[in-house]
Amino acid sequence: MRNARRTVRPTVLNGTLAALTVALVSPFAPAPAGASVPSPMARAVAVPSAATPADLVGSTGPVAQRWSPDLSAVDADDVNVRFTGGRLRLADRAPRAVTSAALDRHPALAEGTYLSRAHDLVRPATRVRAEVVAETDRGGAVEVQVRGRGAAGWTEWRPAVPAAVFDRPVTRVQARVQLTARTPAVTPAVRGVRLTADRLAVAAATPGLTYRVFATRIGLVGETTANGHVVQPRDHFAALPSRRSLAPPDTGDYTVRVCTTSGSRCEYAPVWDVGPWNTRDDYWNLSAVRENWKDLPQGLPEAQAAYQHGYNGGRDQFGRTVLNPAGIDLADGTFWDGLQLSTNAWVDVTYLWTGTGTRAVVGDGPLNVRSGPGTGYAARGLAARYANVPVQCYVTGQTVSGPFRTTNRWQRLAAGQYISYAYVSAVYGGSVPPC
Repeated sequence: MRNARRTVRPTVLNGTLAALTVALVSPFAPAPAGASVPSPMARAVAVPSAATPADLVGSTGPVAQRWSPDLSAVDADDVNVRFTGGRLRLADRAPRAVTSAALDRHPALAEGTYLSRAHDLVRPATRVRAEVVAETDRGGAVEVQVRGRGAAGWTEWRPAVPAAVFDRPVTRVQARVQLTARTPAVTPAVRGVRLTADRLAVAAATPGLTYRVFATRIGLVGETTANGHVVQPRDHFAALPSRRSLAPPDTGDYTVRVCTTSGSRCEYAPVWDVGPWNTRDDYWNLSAVRENWKDLPQGLPEAQAAYQHGYNGGRDQFGRTVLNPAGIDLADGTFWDGLQLSTNAWVDVTYLWTGTGTRAVVGDGPLNVRSGPGTGYAARGLAARYANVPVQCYVTGQTVSGPFRTTNRWQRLAAGQYISYAYVSAVYGGSVPPC
């Protein structure tokens, strides 16, 4: 995992290129009013923050912190990118399905994702902005997103142009560079990224959110997800229709708790893919934050509104006719084994990164979630490997030998949901009190 890597070494952007101020706009979504669209002619452009120095507290003093990710440090955590000729580029420009969860639904695109090393800040910050030196043309796009880590874990990914503002202070920042192209002739490339972090007064974090949405089964064994994971038989993960909640491979930085509407079965699963239907529909967020479809109520997926009410002419962001109201896709193991579903169904989804409190990382799994502190208690569902699960408190019960320790401690995730501490690889966000 890249999160634990060393701090990045700052680099300096070319001053001549930084003077160019043409904004890059994705060609795959309607451009907002007043946005500039790249011309068909390829060009080198710098994308600065829209904020002026007067808007940034301490932007010219010691409060602001600046660094540049090392774009040449491409490794296995990255998806379909390479660094050559001093630029980050797509490794394979052949258009493919956007994500495995969206196969046969979306136009084929060439996509690549670079994930930087996590950068430790000297002081906590709540805002990060990016300056990008890139080359692109019509049919291609470059987007830089960032996320921050505080005591309660990682924030969602946010676009860093003009600026990403977090609802709680963060002490680590990670950047993600997304390259897309419609045809093999399009060659987006990134020469450099410079990030600036400072602090604003922000509202308190929201509690964990839960919404009832329609779930469909992913299937697609052998295909590759948006974060580079190859889908395995009886796999355990979920897909949501926004990259803002896409976890890096082999992490549960963004984990959902998915339960049957009766509450009889639940699974804690990491979000490893993007879909179904839309790719910019973070419907669990408030309108002020939601990337698209800001006129819809919080908690209502666009696909559901399109299918049930004819919203957007009954179509998704790509103009496809929506054939079901799905707001989440579930891998086969989550669908069949975790929830024991036999067909698509309504489920209750908790978006765990929107909450606060202590979290435990499931180090091996899928792990049975028991109704009490022992293996003799009924299984209430599963916790996938890498899932970051909320911990209310602990109780003592049956002694269990696991991959990380031998212990009689069981952690309560919710009323009637317990996992053995023997299978927990890490705890963060606070200490776990006795129940």
